[in-house]
Amino acid sequence: MTTDDSFNSVCDFIAEYAAHLMGVGVHTSRVVRNSKRIGEAFGVKVQMCAFYNNIMISITDDETHEIYNKVIGISSHSISFEHNSELSALSWEIYDYHLPLNTIKEKYRKIVEAPRIHPLFVLLLVGFANASFCRLFDGDGISMAIVFSATLIGLYLKQQMLAKHINSFIVFIVSAFVASLAASVSLIFKDTTSSTAIATSVLYLVPGVPLINGMIDIVEGHVLIGFSRLTEAALLIMCIAIGLSFTLIMVKNSLI
Repeated sequence: MTTDDSFNSVCDFIAEYAAHLMGVGVHTSRVVRNSKRIGEAFGVKVQMCAFYNNIMISITDDETHEIYNKVIGISSHSISFEHNSELSALSWEIYDYHLPLNTIKEKYRKIVEAPRIHPLFVLLLVGFANASFCRLFDGDGISMAIVFSATLIGLYLKQQMLAKHINSFIVFIVSAFVASLAASVSLIFKDTTSSTAIATSVLYLVPGVPLINGMIDIVEGHVLIGFSRLTEAALLIMCIAIGLSFTLIMVKNSLI
């Protein structure tokens, strides 16, 4: 190695760094590139094999040819584009300035432990976004207001259930059911695009990041984890459909 830092300590940090990036929704190729970039800064060669729940990492010292192997679990985190960009920038800073490991760890902890956006602010933004989807599909003003309210209710429920570590598939079914049931209030208003309101009330649940990352991973050669992510996304979409179908069964007579 080109520094006085412990070989094992550097390897442990790279493994933790890669696992965190995978957990916040970064596609596999970027995680591999960032990890190899950090390894180059310390004079080690990084090889990585990513699975859905684990990462296998093999790190070799270019000078002593010492090899370090580790399997680390991928913890589930909220999707974070902020962590994606800042941790990628950190890898370049490490590569350009050859920072000592203690400094790197301080910067890393500062990024991952920084306060997240306030949940109330997220609720409002997602509510407005979903109401905009309703308008995009020709929903009227009343439907937009109802979708906004239904999204707030459904997303708040989702946040609370995830905080209690309830199975994500159950969370999606219940959230879709509650949001669409709340949106069915639009049926009491005449000449209102109630069907659009009910259909768009669950769009905030669509797993866009797993779908995109799954396709990127497959195209870039990480087929196994790509199909794993697409399978997860497909199951979540099925859960959304199940939750929505419960509401449609309850209000079908009013829709006809």
